[in-house]
Amino acid sequence: MTIELTLLLWSVALLLVQIIIQAVLSTRDLGREYNASPRDEKRELGLHAGRAERCLRNFLETWPAFITLVLAGAVTDISNGLTVWGAWLYLGFRIVYIPLYLSGVPYIRSAAFLGAFVGLVLMLLGLLLA
Repeated sequence: MTIELTLLLWSVALLLVQIIIQAVLSTRDLGREYNASPRDEKRELGLHAGRAERCLRNFLETWPAFITLVLAGAVTDISNGLTVWGAWLYLGFRIVYIPLYLSGVPYIRSAAFLGAFVGLVLMLLGLLLA
């Protein structure tokens, strides 16, 4: 298994962690009864639960690109320095992004997002230039 495929599996673990964080904080704010209900009535999330939800949505916006790039590399049997470094950057910065977002840290959080984005660009270049 390539490093990129291994990191893809770890990205699934990261997804699960983010879902758990969001669920725990949401349940804390809204209560078990509301979360078990069909949620027909709209309720506002508190500060941290709202951040956890937005953080998860942000991950889900870039994760399909990561999946696509890793699978494209696997299908075409391309793994090189750019794809490996890009995958590491993506996953590493996505991990760093979570506590920064939950803590409300400005600018550094944006830099972490940019680092993950650069990782995706490196992976794309690694595949296109191979």
